[in-house]
Amino acid sequence: MPSMRATRSIFIALSCVASLAHASPCNKPLYLTFDTGHMGVAPLIAEVLNRQNVKVTFFAANEPTQEGDGTLGEHWASWWHARGAEGHAFASHTFDHVYWRADQPHGTWQMRPSAGPNKGKTEVWNSARYCEELQRANTRLQQLTGQKPLPLFRAPGGKTSPSLLAAAKQCGFAHVGWADAGFLGDELPSDKYPNAQLLQKSLKNIRSGDILMAHLGIWSRQDPWAPAVLEPLIEGLKAKGFCFATLQDHPQFKTWTH
Repeated sequence: MPSMRATRSIFIALSCVASLAHASPCNKPLYLTFDTGHMGVAPLIAEVLNRQNVKVTFFAANEPTQEGDGTLGEHWASWWHARGAEGHAFASHTFDHVYWRADQPHGTWQMRPSAGPNKGKTEVWNSARYCEELQRANTRLQQLTGQKPLPLFRAPGGKTSPSLLAAAKQCGFAHVGWADAGFLGDELPSDKYPNAQLLQKSLKNIRSGDILMAHLGIWSRQDPWAPAVLEPLIEGLKAKGFCFATLQDHPQFKTWTH
């Protein structure tokens, strides 16, 4: 039997190794992001991320949910607060999930919310209105998570124009899209794009530095993506030497977010 002193020395040595491993740089980083959705798979996603010790960036809008009063409503407040305590990052997805439709004269745009009181209505917005919309989501996220959101946003559907992006930058928001391989396919019809196929495609095509995108629930997909794909995807990518970071450490946004 080893002595108490020897046992303690072994424990300290192992602790140091674990600490060094944890502190080692992320040499093949991936940036997993989630946009809001119906939240039906949100608890499962949180469990997987916690179990796998993966930090992600959430882009949030106040969208309709299967349960509760909207993704940024009081029903989901404790869920968001827990994600903030776990060290995830947060950013705007526009408060009412507002789609850019077309550029208009004089620096305005046709916009259409898919949530909120003006859901489904096409409106003409100016830059002040759009900037206010971006900030509304971040203000609510800070209330819910206790963390300051990143000065980033993702336009719903990824739909933008150069003038819209320039206006957003003027009020402090840089846009974040996703890599081609990072489109994880959770919003595609499951009869044509089964989960096993999406998993294999992602494991084959994802490359270091890619921004990955999925959702906290998609209404139209019959066979939900996250329960079948998320954890095998993370484990498969880790096995290939990839690691995960939030967008505040992405080279393109690092100076913008710090």
